[in-house]
Amino acid sequence: MLFYPIKKFLLPFLSISFIWAAPSYAASVLSVGDGDTITITNGAQKTKVRLACIDAPETSQATYGMESRQALQKLLPIGSEVTVRTKATDRYGRTVGEILKGSTNINQQQVASGNAFVYWQYISGCDRQTYSRLENDARLRKLGLWSVPGGIQRPWDYRRGRKGSSSTYSSGSSSGSSAKYRCKEIGSWDKAQVLLKQGHTYLDRDGDGEACEFLM
Repeated sequence: MLFYPIKKFLLPFLSISFIWAAPSYAASVLSVGDGDTITITNGAQKTKVRLACIDAPETSQATYGMESRQALQKLLPIGSEVTVRTKATDRYGRTVGEILKGSTNINQQQVASGNAFVYWQYISGCDRQTYSRLENDARLRKLGLWSVPGGIQRPWDYRRGRKGSSSTYSSGSSSGSSAKYRCKEIGSWDKAQVLLKQGHTYLDRDGDGEACEFLM
């Protein structure tokens, strides 16, 4: 789960045209990576989708990372038929878009239930008023992550902190072990996330808070 740089539109009219012309297509959910990332299949093609305009806690965050992922898993069980409303492609090649399951906007639902923040830095292309209203309502009702006493670190700040610490990170884990692992030797996505939490940050090559993504 990493911020995605979307090209700024040169004119308001271009922005409006982009929203109206955004391609949509049907797909099936293959897996849920975290609270704002899923993998879908459209025929034989697998695509990783970053949910646009929201930012959920990283799975490696001790507070509410896994809860956010579980909330999205409940909304999108494996095999769910969805519509992907694409907005852009991020620097990691992921599709950035809104996910619709029937008439339910899943991106908005994650915010409404308090399982993700609105990603105000990258709100372009989404309904700003609706996202703002949903987040404010979840905050006032203390839903989900808003119920955590003292609040939680924003995921964008968490990632920034991890990037800073990775520059001084030694080959060992936070527990002092000098062992290093390779994704293909770990065997499972779940074990990779455990190792990531233990301090093996090199397993998260793209810095999105998820280790060994191809194991999903």
